[in-house]
Amino acid sequence: MFYTCGPNEAMVVSGFCRSPPVMISGGRVFVFPCVQQIQRISLNTLTLNVKSDKVYTRHGVPISVTGIAQMKIQGQNKQMLAAACQMFLGKSDSEIAHIALETLEGHQRAIIAHLTVEEIYKDRKKFSEQVFKVASSDLVNMGISVVSYTLKDVHDDQDYLHSLGKARTAQVQKDARIGEAKNKRDAVIREAHAMQEKVSAQYMNEIEMAKAQRDYELKKAIYDIEVFTKKAESEMAYQLQVAKTKQRIEEEKMQVLVVERSQQITLQEQEISRKEKELEAKVKKPAEAERYRLEKLAEAERLQLIMEAEAEAESIRVRGEAEAYAVEAKGRAEAEQMAKKAEAFQHYKEGAMVDMLLEKLPMMADEISKPLSATNKVTMVSSGGSEIGAAKLTGEVLDIMTKLPETIEKLTGVNISQVARTG
Repeated sequence: MFYTCGPNEAMVVSGFCRSPPVMISGGRVFVFPCVQQIQRISLNTLTLNVKSDKVYTRHGVPISVTGIAQMKIQGQNKQMLAAACQMFLGKSDSEIAHIALETLEGHQRAIIAHLTVEEIYKDRKKFSEQVFKVASSDLVNMGISVVSYTLKDVHDDQDYLHSLGKARTAQVQKDARIGEAKNKRDAVIREAHAMQEKVSAQYMNEIEMAKAQRDYELKKAIYDIEVFTKKAESEMAYQLQVAKTKQRIEEEKMQVLVVERSQQITLQEQEISRKEKELEAKVKKPAEAERYRLEKLAEAERLQLIMEAEAEAESIRVRGEAEAYAVEAKGRAEAEQMAKKAEAFQHYKEGAMVDMLLEKLPMMADEISKPLSATNKVTMVSSGGSEIGAAKLTGEVLDIMTKLPETIEKLTGVNISQVARTG
């Protein structure tokens, strides 16, 4: 079976499968009949009238104090709700209020005993805070929270507070009389000051009026001077403006002349530029074209000469390389021939020399006949000295024959004398 409760009430379900009991604040719960039990506890705020009659203060003065306290069981705090359920479950609101009231009254009486009548009467806020603090710390263990505490009334049967009030009343009345006398005195003084200020203000007003009249006359004279000055300046400015206008007209005329002259100069410059361009087109451009053609021809000839010189140099280089190669080949061939000849000479010895000598005989005959062939004519004169001429010719022939071995040695490299000795 479902049970519900409002936000001002809490339900406690105990019994089968409910250990510890379940506490629900403002909600619903399912309860099994016969095996589970449901109990309710109120969470409403309780108002307590805490009265403490004839409590002796610290100085032994009996007074009666009445305070108003607002308290309730805290349902949002599970620990406080559990404590309240343990202590107040099954009790009515009046029973719970009576228990809380007794606790609050006890703390209130204890705090009154530690204070004087003046401290309680004059500083009610401090007294209320002390009671609220002490009572809250004690009631919270019961699951009750103190919402507020206010001191409502303080009175006594010995007229102690009345006596304090009389002294204060007398002091207040005295202060009132003194204040009234001071106020009357101040009123008379202020009235005299007001009259004095009124007369002073009247005189000051008349003085200010006279000053204003004087200032008016002075300013009017200054304004008249300024008006006359402005009129004179206006007339002079008119004449000056006329002169400036004439001068501006003359300047404009000069400017027109300057512009016309500038235009003429511009036209002349344009005509000069046109003639320069025409001269450039008729004379300068053809001359530059001819000069360009000649430069290109000269450049072509120069390039042709450079190319011919380079070709000639290349030809000379190639020919020189060919000649050098031919000389080198010829030298190698001659060297091989001489080596073979030397080898043949080494092998055949005298037979090779004779063969070479026979090979060179035509050349030898040619060399021997060269002096005779160079002789154009031989004239022999006999005048008794024929022996001398014949002897001279015979000497030349002998000389040629004597030099024949040397000639053969030069041509063949063979020493005839050595060959004849070895033969």
